[in-house]
Amino acid sequence: MVDYKSLGFVNTKEMLKDALEKNYAVPAYNFNNMEQLQSIILACAESNSPVILQVSRGARKYANPIMLRYMAEGAVRMARDELKATFPMALHLDHGDTFESCQSAIQSGFSSVMIDGSSLPYEQNIEVTKKVVEYAHKLEVTVEGELGVLAGIEEDVVSQKSHYTNPEDVEDFVNRTRVDSLAISIGTSHGAYKFNLKPGESFPELRFDILEKVSKRLPGFPIVLHGSSSVPKEFVDMVNRYGGNLGNAVGVPEQQLRRASKLAVCKINVDTDGRLVVTAKIREILNEHPELYDPRKYLGPARDALKDLLISKNVNVMGSAGQG
Repeated sequence: MVDYKSLGFVNTKEMLKDALEKNYAVPAYNFNNMEQLQSIILACAESNSPVILQVSRGARKYANPIMLRYMAEGAVRMARDELKATFPMALHLDHGDTFESCQSAIQSGFSSVMIDGSSLPYEQNIEVTKKVVEYAHKLEVTVEGELGVLAGIEEDVVSQKSHYTNPEDVEDFVNRTRVDSLAISIGTSHGAYKFNLKPGESFPELRFDILEKVSKRLPGFPIVLHGSSSVPKEFVDMVNRYGGNLGNAVGVPEQQLRRASKLAVCKINVDTDGRLVVTAKIREILNEHPELYDPRKYLGPARDALKDLLISKNVNVMGSAGQG
């Protein structure tokens, strides 16, 4: 059993409380490799932003749980010892699908876990979420639950269509499970193809009416948005220009996310954007410099591009810059 405090992490309780009181959102950035993790730490150090380092089940399999644990600990040491940064960091399991997956993450040093029972019948969702909460709270680990289903595909999270969160369920769910935060469905979705827009068609607005009803029923309770990448057009175009085939992939407009972060949403998840900018930059460099074979020559610039993107998000989307 690894105590997350010994690795330098905190749980998300005070982070989300501060965000809710000051009307910003804590960025929750997914990473799969060293370069992505470096980008996140450098961006949050430069913008002085708290951060939740997110690891999906797929990332744990890809990078190996033991390797990830030491990478995350190394990120803390990099921030504290080299960058002299003091912003709080949490290590969070994204979309744990079983009690066992959450338990494994907690035992390896995660300070926060998400148990995603949203695809289960309501009572089963409550049952598995409550079980995770009872285990996690004994170890001072925070737990995120989910009500409502997001459409889209991202790693092994797959759904053909969205099911919006029913505001009438949230009080019962939170009271019976004792979760620390709740992910809801208001129109965001996983992956790069969030909306199918026709030429000249504007972006649909997120269901702020659902968000407002949920926040009235759960005053002062932390709400989470998944599937919140903006899929910047410049990087979609870059991928397509250098041999990719993303078509007209579009994401959630940043102004809508900023509006949500000024309401009850105090944690916003971003994964696809991190993948997109890295892929776009690598494609550009290898296309323009086919003689390169040293990974540092294309992974380094990709890391820098991702860092710049995350700083922009902390400043313009999350409102978390300066809150570390």
